Amino acid sequence: MAWFGGLGAGGPPVKVDQMSYVPSVIEAGRLASEADDFGYDGFWTTETQADPFLACGVAAQTAHRIDIGTGIAVAFGRNPLTIALQANDLQLLSGGRFLLGLGSQVKAHIERRYSMQWSHPAPRMREFILAIRAIWKAWESGEKLDFRGDFYQHTLMTPFFNPGPNAHGNPRVMLAAVGPKMTEVAGEVADGIFCHAFGTERYLREVTLPALQRGAEKAGRSLEGFELVAPGFVVARDSEKERAAGTEFVRGQIGFYGSTPAYRPVLALHGWGALQEELNALTKQGAWDRLAGVVSDEMVDAFSIVGTPENAVAEVKRRYGDVATRLTLALPDGARSERWRPVFDSLRA
Repeated sequence: MAWFGGLGAGGPPVKVDQMSYVPSVIEAGRLASEADDFGYDGFWTTETQADPFLACGVAAQTAHRIDIGTGIAVAFGRNPLTIALQANDLQLLSGGRFLLGLGSQVKAHIERRYSMQWSHPAPRMREFILAIRAIWKAWESGEKLDFRGDFYQHTLMTPFFNPGPNAHGNPRVMLAAVGPKMTEVAGEVADGIFCHAFGTERYLREVTLPALQRGAEKAGRSLEGFELVAPGFVVARDSEKERAAGTEFVRGQIGFYGSTPAYRPVLALHGWGALQEELNALTKQGAWDRLAGVVSDEMVDAFSIVGTPENAVAEVKRRYGDVATRLTLALPDGARSERWRPVFDSLRA
């Protein structure tokens, strides 16, 4: 099932990326520069405490070799035109290294944090991406913009607001997806998929890959060259103490994500569906510190890879070597590049 040209599939080498929870846009330049110098292939900015597009703009000025991308930007907190323009600018600014990573978020955040409309997330996302592509095409070709969908209509683009064709081509679009409907959308209209960290090898093979294939078949397209960011948490540490601390961090993350109803299907596939309600009830009580205690060792093993860097790399290859094209890897504070570059090279080999 080596559709993607990933590890062991005879395609391009896998890329090792840093997913950066940028605490401030001021820090984005330093973090991106360090990732570039260290040997990463990509630098992703999340939409947490800083604007991911602005952070990418800063990062593009300090990291001159690696890919720069939003991992992810919340689509439904914006509209297709604003994102099309921001992505076009970042593609220019980075010299063609920008990757547009989009995600839907969940209903509560869209309605209560962004004060935006939530409805039919998978069909809406499909249309959102198609609208972005229609806008880019209008800029590229000079043709009249005439996109009319169920959720978005873009029918006005005068020359004054048209930046024209991008010298580096249009950015590639990556879509974050967990459920099969959104995953089908990725296979149909995106250039790649972010598999959520809250994912397992079994879920990838039994749910995600078939859904991607269904989406591609709808569009009559091949998945050759399609990007797939491997799921799961990777704790690659030299010392037993660091591995133990990393395991407990992962246990807490599994509890946090598992409390979200949208992620219940991942647990249910393994027979852990009832745990979602238990975790969700704890969050409603404000008992966030008790989430990790509900997560078993079996769950940690399913959702994460823990070991020495060499052992972790071997397990990443075993689980995802035939399909993954990218992997996000967080390194310990104070890590030295000379220790990790052979590990990166082993992943890329």
